[in-house]
Amino acid sequence: MVTVDLNSDLGEGFGNWSCGDDAAMLKIVTTANVACGFHAGDPDVMARTFALARENGVAVGAHPGYPDLQGFGRRPMRMSEAEIERMVAYQIGAAAGMAAFAGHRLGHVKAHGALANAAAAEAGIAAAVARAVRAIDRDLVYLAIACSEQIRAGEAAGLVTVAEIFADRGYDEAGQLVRRGLPGAMIDDPEEAAARALTMVEEGAIITVSGRRLPTAIGSICVHGDSAHAVAAAGRLKERLLAAGVAVAPFAGA
Repeated sequence: MVTVDLNSDLGEGFGNWSCGDDAAMLKIVTTANVACGFHAGDPDVMARTFALARENGVAVGAHPGYPDLQGFGRRPMRMSEAEIERMVAYQIGAAAGMAAFAGHRLGHVKAHGALANAAAAEAGIAAAVARAVRAIDRDLVYLAIACSEQIRAGEAAGLVTVAEIFADRGYDEAGQLVRRGLPGAMIDDPEEAAARALTMVEEGAIITVSGRRLPTAIGSICVHGDSAHAVAAAGRLKERLLAAGVAVAPFAGA
């Protein structure tokens, strides 16, 4: 039987500002990537998110991003590879501490937003993220964008590396995510997103905007938690996967 993880980026509020319906998402997904305070999140939000994930049997990981609250970590920043390595290590450490505080255990790391996009395209940045993961805990899984430099960097660093696809994002002909704001970047219809993701899992390939298939291992599917249709999309995707005989389970263990 084919098994796949269903993940979402959660804990992305801070202070009095909330983002998404984490409680509802944590009843659907099997893995949560929790913001670490740089692009979103704070100690209170992190503690609540890790505790709620534990209560729902959901595996958790760190979701480090650029230090950009105003831009939600989705704006590129010029940083050296050494700066990126230290920045990611700092955030992983914070997440591991807050997970332990909440009675949970950190199992993986997934880069966020513009940092993830940069690491997907640039080998040096991907390697810096992988080095930070390995330095903190060699047993942490590197959740990496499929068909990207992240996969190669994680494997080269000796990390268990899981390839991730996105249910609600479009792919260009190189297998990279279509940049937000461009036609085809977002898939807002839950039914379309679910059907497309299921096809990718069944075929073992990314489907580009032109319909081209790019073969890849697929260990996890992401549904972004900050969109208005996130809960509906995640719920419909899980229904379609189970109906097709695909088991849905965390890769890192809850």
